[in-house]
Amino acid sequence: MAQAESLVNALKNLLKARGITYAQLAKGLALSEASVKRIFAERSFTLERLDQVCTLLGIQISDLARMVVTEQPVPSRLTEEQEKKLVADPKLLLVAVHALHQWTLEEIVSTFAMSTAECIRLLAQLDKLGILDLLPNNRIRVRVAQDFTWLPGGPIQQYFRAQLRNDFFNSHFDQPGEKMIMVSGTLSEESNAAVQRTMNRLSADFLAAHHQDLSLPLERRTGTAMIVALRPWSPAYFLELRRDEKP
Repeated sequence: MAQAESLVNALKNLLKARGITYAQLAKGLALSEASVKRIFAERSFTLERLDQVCTLLGIQISDLARMVVTEQPVPSRLTEEQEKKLVADPKLLLVAVHALHQWTLEEIVSTFAMSTAECIRLLAQLDKLGILDLLPNNRIRVRVAQDFTWLPGGPIQQYFRAQLRNDFFNSHFDQPGEKMIMVSGTLSEESNAAVQRTMNRLSADFLAAHHQDLSLPLERRTGTAMIVALRPWSPAYFLELRRDEKP
């Protein structure tokens, strides 16, 4: 019973780390939320159900067991040193990003201009960096949560900010699969916090959809990025003209 409890607790921690709710998991399993809650509360997982949950999370049952044995939390961020190593080698970064998105070796090689040997070499580097495990038959097991965040202001964020300025926003966002919403107003601290909670739920929905779609063939999936930003802000020119009250 203790081992079953440890497995369920590891599963709960993994769901929490990835921002996946019982409701989202229930949708992926084609069950009601109440049924999923009952299964977790009673720890009444059949082997088939446990395998279904692990598949939705993009892991093997053995991966879950390994989490229990090692009792190591799934890190939600890379270290600054790891990020620096990735930014220094664009191909290494490419392989890292797609491996963390649960791509297989075969999918990476068939999509990008690199040989199998080169991809294996890069995966081995990522293994050495502690970002993933390169298993027998070149199977990939990531060592970080798939909903991890890059270090605020770190090497990866700086790299992608440059890409955003020069490429991502160079679009009218009027094509299929594209959408951009920009609104502005004045918010209280309470309203700002409420909007941020909504953003967190949207992020969790995006990640749940990503995990659910991992079961689909690669040709039915498209690399997709979503950026939702919120901060107190006005154009610099507006600030220059502002007549602030002096004490």
